[in-house]
Amino acid sequence: MIYNNNFPLLTPVTMGKYRIAACPRPLTSGRFEAQVSIASGSGSASTDRVMRFCDDFSTHDAAAHYALAQGIDWVYEKTRTH
Repeated sequence: MIYNNNFPLLTPVTMGKYRIAACPRPLTSGRFEAQVSIASGSGSASTDRVMRFCDDFSTHDAAAHYALAQGIDWVYEKTRTH
């Protein structure tokens, strides 16, 4: 893992079989793009969905919070019973 001292490490959230991790990315404009990784499974049966969002954010934390919220919403919708 590469650690960048400019940004705090974000703690992934586990919901059932899903591990949700925000991974904001700096843009050349100085703003940040929100991205979230939603992983499940292990070994050769593992999957990882990465979602990137169109909005950009003025801070790393704002992008991270938005991405994490979107990931949690996705897992909630995916796992709720109808």
